Amino acid sequence: MRIFSGIQPTGTGELHIGNYFGAIRRWVKLQGEHETIYCIVDYHALTSEDTTADGLRKARRELALGLLACGIDPEKSILYAQSDVPEHTELCWILGCVASYGDLTRMTQFKEKAAKEEFVNGGLFYYPVLQAADILLYKAEAVPVGEDQLQHLEEARRIARRFNFRFGETFPEPEPIVGEGARIMSLADPERKMSKSAGPEHYIGILEGEEGIRRKVRSAVTDVGLTPGQAMSPGVANLFLLLELVAPPELVDAFRRDHAAGKLLYRDLKEALFTHLMATLRPIQDRYRELAARGEVEEVLAAGAARARRIAQATMAEVRERVGLD
Repeated sequence: MRIFSGIQPTGTGELHIGNYFGAIRRWVKLQGEHETIYCIVDYHALTSEDTTADGLRKARRELALGLLACGIDPEKSILYAQSDVPEHTELCWILGCVASYGDLTRMTQFKEKAAKEEFVNGGLFYYPVLQAADILLYKAEAVPVGEDQLQHLEEARRIARRFNFRFGETFPEPEPIVGEGARIMSLADPERKMSKSAGPEHYIGILEGEEGIRRKVRSAVTDVGLTPGQAMSPGVANLFLLLELVAPPELVDAFRRDHAAGKLLYRDLKEALFTHLMATLRPIQDRYRELAARGEVEEVLAAGAARARRIAQATMAEVRERVGLD
């Protein structure tokens, strides 16, 4: 099965543990089971008014290094930057001509982001069409997505359906792969998803130093007190979710029994989480430093783009013939 997924280079390009446990670790697993194509979607990053030219160049490189350090293998997966394959934007325009304006106005993410901005650019509105082009360009059969992206994937399916109806059967309707990635919340505000946009206290970077991570884990929001049978608050549940991802099951079970009995000491839970989280992150950090020293990331992306373009050009040749542009 051919699988496609993309990730946007935002800020400095550094991945955080929400990215890793929510998506990247799943990507690594999938590349050993299927044909996988992973894209750094830098065109999408231009929809942010905070994006600068130098910042985008740096973020793209850092994100590529982070993905490789986390285990994305360019021998098993195609890893490339979206802007190195211009067929993405060509297909975007064509698909926009079969996309429904009404559907685009109903996109939840567009409405939420537009409500926060004084100036709303057209790229933000057109974002789901480019996302559909990203997926359909490779005739992907499945896309690993979080629940917040299901609406966009459904729009990609509708666009594929409309194109096929108007011009003839061309694109498969990609199915979502859901439920395998963890939704990690902010340690400082467990009611919101972990995100760099909320500020440094709301995420743990995969390259972050030990002292910074220790401080953030120790200061994570929990309950003021604990009584037997007490339900877990969002903050405590988030700490347990993280612990489940990095620690042996028997340790997690022991902490759960203590919580149920009202005997859990949150400092012990946090210390265990810090210890096992660092055991997971240290090899990634070591691998990152090794890759950065070798200085081969641009070559990796170029090779990935060459492989991606071969697929993209074949798709566009078919699309251009279908619509009469050949």
